Amino acid sequence: MSRQQSVTDHRSPITDYQQSPIPNPQSLIPNPQSPIPNPKSKILVTGGGGFLGRYIVEQLLARGDAVTVFARGAYPELEALGARVVRGDLRDAEAVKRACAGMDVVFHVAAKAGMWGPWEEFYGVNVIGTQNVIAACLANGVRKLINTSSPSVIFDGRPQEGVDESYPYPARYESPYPHTKAIAEQAVTAAHGPELLTVSLRPHLIIGPRDNHLLPGLLARAKTGLLPQVGDGTNKVDLTDVEDAARAHLLAADALQAGSPLDGPPGRGRVYFISQDEPVTLWPWIRALLRDLGLPEPRLRVSLGIARAAGALLETLHTLLRLPGEPRLTRFIASELAQSHYYDISAAKRDFGYAPQRSMAEVTEQLKAVYGRQ
Repeated sequence: MSRQQSVTDHRSPITDYQQSPIPNPQSLIPNPQSPIPNPKSKILVTGGGGFLGRYIVEQLLARGDAVTVFARGAYPELEALGARVVRGDLRDAEAVKRACAGMDVVFHVAAKAGMWGPWEEFYGVNVIGTQNVIAACLANGVRKLINTSSPSVIFDGRPQEGVDESYPYPARYESPYPHTKAIAEQAVTAAHGPELLTVSLRPHLIIGPRDNHLLPGLLARAKTGLLPQVGDGTNKVDLTDVEDAARAHLLAADALQAGSPLDGPPGRGRVYFISQDEPVTLWPWIRALLRDLGLPEPRLRVSLGIARAAGALLETLHTLLRLPGEPRLTRFIASELAQSHYYDISAAKRDFGYAPQRSMAEVTEQLKAVYGRQ
């Protein structure tokens, strides 16, 4: 059966998943804009050692919550900051159940990311792992579950310009990541009810200090001269500052109460887009960033059609030859690089008071300062 299946098609997990390294704990900067705390709430963060998860953990600790991190590795840096670390695998239902015991709130941030790889890896972590988290919350009487999702769950290969949460899931997917995240998101929304209040956030293209994936990958390609511009360069794209993305999670958790705007009908938990609410014209933004960092700008320009054809060929070669790693280009990535994808975040503003604390100009200047030192 093809990977391009309906959203509701489920399979079984097999293999392992990657984790993000933990940076220097001295980088902790408490966020004065964090919501007023519910003192000493007992909170579990899955994936608390990753990029976004680490910022969520830091903001929770800064406001006085008792934080437990569920992760496969040992994170002494997090323990030094005051968090408790419980080791385990999301696919181990009993381990997840034990970790959720006694918790008031669970932030489910952990995921298998990436645009290429065996279906079973993505399904095992993103779908089975999420199902285990939901079951563990219900078994332990956890009141709230805040799930980190992605706008990619609705990406259908067409430009998305200012669309809101009513935009439907596509019938087919070109990558296992958005497909399995969509299945997971639907499981969380279906679990919403009086026993467990749920909400899913969709932060788009998270950037900031300690990112070990998105911008580092782009800059590495630029350094080698192997970064082509895909498309005509006029597409607009949302980005999200990691501190704002983390703060949105705290705001949503605090606002998620019975009878609140976030409390949908049983079986219909809410979902929300999150971004800086200031889409950039992608390729001029990339080119300006590269110039300021002293890196070469893209010389080659290719059309979306050619890029998608090249991506399809590379996907086929990787599949047939069982090549390691990810293809340099896939159809999904080609479409993301050439088409507009930015979203209406008015629902998040209205329902739980989210608003970006920094402009894209400020976020960009911080990026220049961080990557200019590397």
